[in-house]
Amino acid sequence: MSDTDLSPPEALADAASGDPHARKPDSQLDRDDRLRPDFVRKVLDAVEAGDAAAARMLVEPLHPADIADLFELTPADERADLAQAIAGQLDADVFAEMNDYVREALIDALTATQVADIASELDTDDAVAIIEDLDADEQLQVLRAMEPDDRAAIEEALSYPEESAGRLMQREMIAVPEYWTVGDTIDYLRGNEDLTSDFWEIFVVDAGHHPIGTCALSWILRTRRPVGIAQVMKREQTLIPVDMDQEEVALRFQKYALISAAVVDASNRLVGMITVDDIVHIIQQEAGEDVLRLSGAGDGDINEPIAITVRTRVVWLVINFFTAMVAAAVIDAFDAEIASFALLSALMTIVSGMGGNAGTQTLAVVVRAIATNQLTDSNTWWMILREFRIALANGALLGALIGGGSFVIYHNAPLALVFGASILINNLVAGLAGVLIPIALDRWRLDPAVSSAVFVTMMTDCCGFGTFLGLATLFGLHG
Repeated sequence: MSDTDLSPPEALADAASGDPHARKPDSQLDRDDRLRPDFVRKVLDAVEAGDAAAARMLVEPLHPADIADLFELTPADERADLAQAIAGQLDADVFAEMNDYVREALIDALTATQVADIASELDTDDAVAIIEDLDADEQLQVLRAMEPDDRAAIEEALSYPEESAGRLMQREMIAVPEYWTVGDTIDYLRGNEDLTSDFWEIFVVDAGHHPIGTCALSWILRTRRPVGIAQVMKREQTLIPVDMDQEEVALRFQKYALISAAVVDASNRLVGMITVDDIVHIIQQEAGEDVLRLSGAGDGDINEPIAITVRTRVVWLVINFFTAMVAAAVIDAFDAEIASFALLSALMTIVSGMGGNAGTQTLAVVVRAIATNQLTDSNTWWMILREFRIALANGALLGALIGGGSFVIYHNAPLALVFGASILINNLVAGLAGVLIPIALDRWRLDPAVSSAVFVTMMTDCCGFGTFLGLATLFGLHG
């Protein structure tokens, strides 16, 4: 029998057996080919031709996350037409997965009632992510169009600071009293269709709605019905204050390997929960922000409006210009020495460049340590001493290597000595600057990932030029 004669069960059986010639199910073929350039072009061609039915047929097998990616891959001026063509597939789950800038542009094209309908279908945290980006007037219109219960939940979430646990948490959770039995809990879960469907553990609360423990679903399923829920619950749990920064929340999830965690208000009452799928997004977001901020590149999102990107980058480029002028002033102070020995102008860039690289290495380590709470008040001096020892060791090795190499090339012992000593000194400065500057900025409540690199570069450039040219002047080097 040929491959084309295989019925679906047989085809699946052959695929499971590892037959390389087995025909994949159509849905699997769609998933393997999804979002390739030719697929995206085919969808957009159908939209452009006015064949909405063909576009919907192509998009129908896609996962909501893939439909969201499809919009990101679509040119900005064609996204509105695509949204109109596949309106039936553009549901709440797609908006929840969509890039912030792309989603914001599409939301602007919808009415307040349409936005309210989408938000009502989402968990609270996802609905807040959509509504919080709207202007105040638009927010009010959307909230007025929502059901009272949904509106109250969203308004409460918006009352918390941005990037806090209160914005991140979802109100849809399962909480049961401590006096219930396992059977009571199971009956409650089966008898209420309005309960959230995505949860991994149940929170146990006392009469004041304070969380006193958690119970994994697996424990409930493996325990006999008459057993009290208080007998199988785990009393030790990690509670998240509602005003805790989302980065600190992510660190707790990482440290304690959490799947979900209860969020409590100032009275220690249970008000929501945070799940690990939200934390994965936060970890990715925060890590990306820190890397991009080190370079002054802003959010680094390719969907970010050009005007915002230009404004963000030009600020740090202007600051970098002024710090470069400081370094230029150091060079200008030794113009006579450079004029008498032109080789100095070539070698001094090596000294500053080596120091800049060393400073960037230290800076990256320290910023990460601050972001992950590895660097605290208790080990700050240990960290400073550690980086100083590393800088001393690297500087000595590089100074000896580079100084010796310059002697072999130029046969000038004083030059080799000055070159090697400058490398050593600038590495020490780079190491100290790379650790002290971000620590100082963090103490002053400034984000060390945003501005540290500019100041570390200024320090290594000024010190590199000043040390090398100063020592050259002291030793009387000339051509």
